[in-house]
Amino acid sequence: MKIGFFTDTYFPQVSGIATSIKTLREELIKLGHEVIIFTTTDPNAPDYEEGIIRMPSVPFVSFKDRRIVVRGMLDAYMIAKHFELDLIHTHTEFGAGFLGKVVGKKLHIPVVHTYHTMYEDYLHYIARGKVVRPSHVKIFSRIFANHTTGVVCPSKRVIRTLKDYGVISPMRVIPTGIETKKFELTTNSPINVAQLRASLGMREEDTFLLSLSRVSYEKNIQALVQRMPDVLQADSNVFLVIVGKGPYEEELKQLAFDEGVRDKVIFVGEVPNDRVALYYQAADYFVCTSTSESQGLTYLEALASGTQLVVEGNDYLEQLIDDPSLGVTFSTDDDFVPTLLSYMAENPAKNQEILTKKKYEISVEHFVKSILSFYHEMMDYHEKTQEQEQKTEINTNEKTKRHKRLFRGIFH
Repeated sequence: MKIGFFTDTYFPQVSGIATSIKTLREELIKLGHEVIIFTTTDPNAPDYEEGIIRMPSVPFVSFKDRRIVVRGMLDAYMIAKHFELDLIHTHTEFGAGFLGKVVGKKLHIPVVHTYHTMYEDYLHYIARGKVVRPSHVKIFSRIFANHTTGVVCPSKRVIRTLKDYGVISPMRVIPTGIETKKFELTTNSPINVAQLRASLGMREEDTFLLSLSRVSYEKNIQALVQRMPDVLQADSNVFLVIVGKGPYEEELKQLAFDEGVRDKVIFVGEVPNDRVALYYQAADYFVCTSTSESQGLTYLEALASGTQLVVEGNDYLEQLIDDPSLGVTFSTDDDFVPTLLSYMAENPAKNQEILTKKKYEISVEHFVKSILSFYHEMMDYHEKTQEQEQKTEINTNEKTKRHKRLFRGIFH
């Protein structure tokens, strides 16, 4: 199968969406499929990348480290036509996503879309939420999704949201998978973990809470920092390690200082990709109070590393963390401290059998199998829809001809 991915977000931009797209492409290629990525130009991108077509783009409004395609429709169409694509998979709803829909319509091939982002949680980036409002998101998302063949939804929350928006295109819950092997322990892991903890100023008996994400307002890391005094009052040997970079870092550092916990909140910044697994493995618990995730790859990475989760719950996470040995969820920010302390006190043992089963469920192998199944289903659906449209058009033309003959007969 020849597939075209259209996305405004791709490496060297670092994000969960970029990682998901790259992982899916690599796995599809391993299975013998051909995948061409149509994406944005980027000043940090290599001059040549095989199988990647970059189209003119500009930084996206207040989200300067993200970009949006501004032109290149004709070029994209000609390239897609040259490669004789069988299917288009769009991953963003703006410039490149719109291009993908247009190209798919011109080539008469199915367009599958993944709704990666819950945009209502990001409106503060655009004129501080004063220009684009939730009602605009609802209308735009409905129009975009209803003009695709089918929609991949990372969680039930996304399907529920899109149904509320009025989306009627076929939808399927397919959580993004990860390369679980990248996060498995090795023979060197214990030594590397001990060295990392020591470099962060932690003793073996200290408790390591890990927050790993883009450091931005909607990730709600501030809720963790604000509640660290309460955690430390109960256990003074707890450290919160924040890994990642983003526009909210300085505000968080100031908040930690204001709360009097600056010595217990460690800001690491962005770490190389090949060291991410080590941070998960070194942590005692992965913690998160974000409610903006449609899925969230960091939860999966933590699980694959064997790290227990203490995270703010939603429909997706309640299903993902379905055994106490994997972790625990809580309902609101205020529930974080009692839930964490209770879970630390209970200290449930890890269960290798349950973890192995869960790791397959979140694996890229399972993910790609589900995606391919949906691709084939949507290709069949598209073909039937096209046939139905052609029949409707033929019937309409026949009726028009009969009306014309009748009209001529009346006046002659």
